[in-house]
Amino acid sequence: MIRFGTSGWRAVLGEEFTFDAARRVVTAIGRVVAADGGSSAGVLVASDTRFLNERFVLEAARVLAREGVTPLLASRDVPTPVVSFEIRRRQTAGGINFTASHNPPEYNGIKFSTPDGAPALPAVTKAIEAEIAKTTDADALAAPAVPLETIDPLEPYLADLATKVDGAAIGKAGLRIAIDPRYGTSRGYLDEFLKRAGVDCVTLHGHRDPYFGGLSPQCDAVNLVELGKLVVSEGRHIGLATDGDADRFGVLDSDGTYVNPNLCLMLLADSLLGKHAEKGLAVARSVATTHGLDAVAKFHKAEVLATPVGFKYIGELLLAGKIVMGGEESAGFTMLGHVPEKDGLLAGLLLAELVAKTGLTLKEQLNRLFARVGSVAPARADAHLTPELAATLKSRLAEDPREFAGLVVESIDRMDGQKLLLGHGRWILFRPSGTEPVVRIYAESEDESETARLLAAAKTYVLGS
Repeated sequence: MIRFGTSGWRAVLGEEFTFDAARRVVTAIGRVVAADGGSSAGVLVASDTRFLNERFVLEAARVLAREGVTPLLASRDVPTPVVSFEIRRRQTAGGINFTASHNPPEYNGIKFSTPDGAPALPAVTKAIEAEIAKTTDADALAAPAVPLETIDPLEPYLADLATKVDGAAIGKAGLRIAIDPRYGTSRGYLDEFLKRAGVDCVTLHGHRDPYFGGLSPQCDAVNLVELGKLVVSEGRHIGLATDGDADRFGVLDSDGTYVNPNLCLMLLADSLLGKHAEKGLAVARSVATTHGLDAVAKFHKAEVLATPVGFKYIGELLLAGKIVMGGEESAGFTMLGHVPEKDGLLAGLLLAELVAKTGLTLKEQLNRLFARVGSVAPARADAHLTPELAATLKSRLAEDPREFAGLVVESIDRMDGQKLLLGHGRWILFRPSGTEPVVRIYAESEDESETARLLAAAKTYVLGS
């Protein structure tokens, strides 16, 4: 059974993710779009750099045409935030994006975005799932070839990015930047923006590789070691990376160290709230994201709106005009006036702009921010469950513990998983995965040693040893 998760449908290529399955999903999307009167507005069809994605895009376009929906094909792999931008710019009926984002190379996925450029909310994905259940074997057959229109969203997106990032300031400051697109979609976008601004930048892994160099397309500390070495060896001021579809960011300081995305979000929130204080807008964060954002917002006399995990919920708040920025701990960011989707390019460039304008490293900026709002030390770990533990986890997380790791549980938040609030900025969140036998554990306190203690206690709580 094909089900849409937090961000679309994902499965292993050649097992669940096949051409027959993809055609069924696209058939269902086409029928939902047609039923909503969106046939003539068309649907953008795009992809990341994964294996066979050109063919998946072509098959999807043919299926849409068969269903009476006009397809618009991206001329090459495209960053996910650019798909969102182009949907809005062209006022299409939505977009189909073949991407598994940060998942390993053996995965692929289909993500559907609605006409507002936001990831489809549950009501829409449930309608698509219902249509998938009605598809027939004939719907899974290859659709006939038809004339197809190809588009290139590069120039409009870069022009819009220039209205949000002060490229001239980055260039004037003489910033030297190292970039790692992880063999993914930001190549020719992130580096091109900086080169046009006159910035000295060097690029790693700037060509397409469906195997992502034998690693993962994720842009986390584990996968950015090579970039860190380059930053140090060449004396670069900052290292910028994006994941495979460029909706997530990874940032390295001038000493090559990885900067936790939660802390990057704090810097971005402080900057944006300072610029837009008069608008009285809130900051949005997922339930798993640092409460450091709450401290920054409090300093600026702004509200914080918490959401379940899934950027679609933050996108909804952005579209409603309620927030100046939204962030997720998994390196997701957007801001006022931008798309209701994560944008790793924008986040990285804004952090580079902060370095350029302040003349300070990211660590120096964080130390100054901590002096104003208090320090935080967020961390995350995954606990892999045996079938026996997976069966008992649900009842375990339904309990209401009065204490945890020797601390009084002041309150419990069940917005998405089980979150234990432990006082003085300390908390633990247990969030079971919906697709694999894993529980994701998030912890935070005011210092790294205490966070490590809480995380260790949390693993024992789940695994029993």
